[in-house]
Amino acid sequence: MAKQFDRIEDQHRSFIEEQHMFFTGSAGPEGRVNISPKGMDSLRVLGPNRILWMNLTGSGNETAGHLRENPRMTMMWCSFTTRPMILRTFGTARATHVNDPEWDELAQHFPAHRSARQIFDLDIDLVQTSCGYAVPFMEFQSDRDTMQKWVDGKTDEELRAYWQNRNTETIDGKPTGVPI
Repeated sequence: MAKQFDRIEDQHRSFIEEQHMFFTGSAGPEGRVNISPKGMDSLRVLGPNRILWMNLTGSGNETAGHLRENPRMTMMWCSFTTRPMILRTFGTARATHVNDPEWDELAQHFPAHRSARQIFDLDIDLVQTSCGYAVPFMEFQSDRDTMQKWVDGKTDEELRAYWQNRNTETIDGKPTGVPI
């Protein structure tokens, strides 16, 4: 049975911090809906109604483009271990890019990542938990180091060139605001 809350309670925060991955969902007013799995040390719960997520370089940049047109965002965590639960946060978010004045203030919450493109600041208006009884058991082995190795093999100029070629527009052709 789903339960709804107007804030992240202490038990929700603990649950979020225990998970090794999460999912983000966003959509513009038209076009495709995006759902992305995320991991690494890239998420912070800053309070009962606020989450920061540092978005690292990837093959696309849908969330940034969607938020420019429609600030809605959903985040989701699933337990793959003994305690079955799904937790979702719903709210509005804004993107801060690496060249924005607020970047340094927000980035201090995370380890430094040369590949960081944005930090999304989510203002939560609803938290929902549900059973998760159909979510399979899975065992965490480790974080992947594939992206970090790829980034380590690039210069800052090569990373910006990648952003220019792959991250300035959504798959629907909308601008993402990523600095190039």
